Amino acid sequence: MTNKIPHNNLLLMTDVYKAYGEKVVLDNIDLSVAAGELCTVVGPSGCGKSTLLRLILGQERATRGEIYVDGNPVGYPDPQRGIVYQKYSLFPHLSVLENVMLGKNFTTGLPDRILHRKRIQEEAVYYLEKVDLAEHYQKYPHELSGGMQQRVAIAQALIMKPRIILMDEPFGALDPGTRERMQVFVLQLWEEFDMTVFFVTHDLEEAVYLGTRILVLSQYYSDGRDEETCSRGAKIVADYPLARRAESTMVKATSEFGDLIQTIRREGFDPDYRQHVTDFDLKHPDAFQTLTEEEMRPNHVAANTDRHSKTE
Repeated sequence: MTNKIPHNNLLLMTDVYKAYGEKVVLDNIDLSVAAGELCTVVGPSGCGKSTLLRLILGQERATRGEIYVDGNPVGYPDPQRGIVYQKYSLFPHLSVLENVMLGKNFTTGLPDRILHRKRIQEEAVYYLEKVDLAEHYQKYPHELSGGMQQRVAIAQALIMKPRIILMDEPFGALDPGTRERMQVFVLQLWEEFDMTVFFVTHDLEEAVYLGTRILVLSQYYSDGRDEETCSRGAKIVADYPLARRAESTMVKATSEFGDLIQTIRREGFDPDYRQHVTDFDLKHPDAFQTLTEEEMRPNHVAANTDRHSKTE
């Protein structure tokens, strides 16, 4: 089964599998993402969220399937794809300014680096201003708070002007107040720079608040494949479009916000709620599936799940 595939988007993944030996982690991932989306990615622990980011980054290769960025095979990591980790990617012996300049220095030949040092430095200061840290440029990472260190890491990514920024639970180590301020900060940067972002988080409230699109990755589903012989990995079991404008944090208190979180928790995190692959909640207009005939077959697990859910 193949729905109409949106080929002209920035990122396209078709029929992508990732396995480590006999263990399948990602199972037939189909995804098309337009430039300017802020995609949040959620799912149970171990479902392959970080693996998905590494495939997009080019840090790992798909076991099967195709991945394209701007119509070209994904290839190895390059400056077109930046990444921000939960553990700050800062060198402790370098100042804040030197840390932000690092990417430019690594990708510029020595003669040009010397010739254009002032321009690179001015560019680094510009991005430090954007993350409200220009006055701290001479400090070292240990002199900054956790939120400030993460802003330096974001400036590191922004200075390379990537087409896609990948964020792997970047606020996971921050306290709740700092975390919420960083959420607002990321939305402001996303709007200002018209960025395309993939944001992995285990926090459903954060995911629904930040995203223009939320991808629910889960190993909890059913299909027509044999339960005993098939090694299943996670699929995208739900794909929701969300509001395209940064909202006040007050939106988190609305009933609609809370209802969506509960729906996502049921569809992606409840091992007893296993939708059949043909029933996934793929509401985003760019969502599509490349299912095999075997996957589409009904089975007793799906039937029992349907009956159970209808009686609740």
